[in-house]
Order: sequence, then C-alpha cells, then structure tokens
Amino acid sequence: MTAPLPDTSVDTDPAQDAAVAAHVVTKAVEGRSLRQIAWTRLKRDKLALAGGAVVLFLVLVAIFAPWIVDLLGHPPDEYHEDQIDPLTSNPIGAWGGANSDFLFGVEPVNGRDVFSRIVYGARVSLLVGFAAAVVAVVIGTVLGLLAGFFGGWIDAFISRVMDMLLSFPQLLFIIALVSVLPNDMFGLTGTGVRILVLILVIGFFGWPYIGRIVRGQTLSLREREYVEAARSLGAGRGYVLFKELLPNLVAPITVYMTLMIPTNILTEAALSFLGVGVKPPTASWGQMLSSAIATFEFVPTYMIIPGLAIFITVMAFNLFGDGVRDALDPKGTR
Repeated sequence: MTAPLPDTSVDTDPAQDAAVAAHVVTKAVEGRSLRQIAWTRLKRDKLALAGGAVVLFLVLVAIFAPWIVDLLGHPPDEYHEDQIDPLTSNPIGAWGGANSDFLFGVEPVNGRDVFSRIVYGARVSLLVGFAAAVVAVVIGTVLGLLAGFFGGWIDAFISRVMDMLLSFPQLLFIIALVSVLPNDMFGLTGTGVRILVLILVIGFFGWPYIGRIVRGQTLSLREREYVEAARSLGAGRGYVLFKELLPNLVAPITVYMTLMIPTNILTEAALSFLGVGVKPPTASWGQMLSSAIATFEFVPTYMIIPGLAIFITVMAFNLFGDGVRDALDPKGTR
C-alpha cells in the first residue's frame, strides 16, 4: 500500500492572480514609438555606433578647440623657427618633427604646430558641413513640399529649376562664384565672410537633391487616407502641409542630411585646396593639403595627417548615415 502524495498546492488570492495576469497582458501589448523602434535598430549596428561616436568626438574637438590647443599644443598661427632646419627648411627630426611638445610635428618653412591647425581645421570643416546641409535642407524641404503638394505650374517651375541647377558643373561654378563675391558682407570680413559664402553657395547648390526626394515623397503622401480625412474635416493647406505631411518626411530628410554633411566637408576641402576657400592664416584641412604639395616628398606626414583627418571624418559620417537610414527605413535597399 503506497503512502498518499503530499499536497503541494499553494493557496493563492484570486484577486492577486487577476492583477498579475492583467499586468502581464499589459506589458505584452505595450507598444513602442517609431523613435524607440529606430533607436533599437540603430543600437544593433556596431559600425553605425562607432561612426556616431567618432562624429561626437569631432564635434567636441571643434567646440573645445581653444582649450585643447592650450593644453596640448601651441597657437595655430605661431611660428617656431627653432624647430626648422635652416639648411633644408624642413622640420628637425623624424615624422615631421613630432615630439612631446608638437604631437603631429610642425609645418615646413614656418614651423607652425600641425596638431593645433588640425584641431582648428575641424571647426571650419564641421561648421561648413553642418550649416550648408541645414541651408540645403530648409530650401529643399520647402520647395519640394510646395512642388509635390500643389502640382501644376508650381511643380513644373520648381522641377525645371532643380534640373537646371543639377545640370551645372557645380564645382567650377562655385569656384567662379566665390571668386567674384565681395569680401565684406553682413558686417563680416575676412575669414567670417569666406565661411558665410561657402555655407550659402554649397547649401544653394545642394538643395535640389533633397528637393527631389521631398517632392517624390509628398506626391505619394498627399493621397493617403489621413490627408483626405484632414481635408474632409476642413483643414487648410497650411495645416495639411506642416501638420500632416511634414512630420512624415522627417525620416528621409534626416537620413539625407546625415549623408549630405560629408559631401559638404569634401567640397569645402576641395575649394580650400584650390585656393578659393578659407584663406590663410585660418586653418583648413584642404588648405593644409595644398600647402603640402611642395614638400610631401621630404615631409610626407604633413600631407598624411590632414588627409587622414578628412578620410576619418567622412567615413564616420557615412557609417553613421547608413546606420540611421537602415534604422529609419529597414525595408529600403542600399
């Protein structure tokens, strides 16, 4: 005869069980916003996060450039003839004269600190890249919205303007335009007016690209049900444009802006390399590359360091931009 099994049941409170079940169901059906979903996808992309970390680092370097130079370098326009060989006009020592006082060495002939000029050059490149992208996004978004929403002669006129600007050899036209613009604008002179001109010109020639994207998206979105519902409730054109359509265009605009910034940085570097960008003694990576042409056979580091700065910056923005695109539009194709 076997012994009876012990009773292992536990008395529970039915009300407590119901509360626990309701909590589990609530947690199970709890939704996430599009921002949370995009951030979750972005966190899985290690390359994009690495690119974003480098971008953040470069932005902090540009913001705190004076303090970084005071701590680790020398004033960017200060000459150090004692670091230059009087016979060859090249830096004394290997690697362009790099040592504990001059981390990246010095420039040939004049002996300016390369590290300080790289740090200050980040300010010019990032400022032009970001600001020109903002100008292009604002103009392109407004005109693209108008063209896609209203259609008709407005769409035809704006589209022809886009086609005309896209048909120009932009770099040559920018060189010609920058060369003839005045050196005194809006109370700015010297470096300030040069940077302003670069921002406006690069941004002006960049807006047709994002304008075409916004126009195409607007043509698709204006036929959606929620737009028709807003119209049926008496919503005006302004409400439909800026309350219904524009919020749904934030994702493609953000993606394209992150991919536009590195292009603007390369354009600024090219213009400075060709001598129509930022003028000396203001530091610019493209200008440093141009100056290194005469001495790169003897001091290759003077060309390698600004070249690496441009390469790392553009690569970081591209990796981060690709990650943002995949996070916001996972069904899109590369």
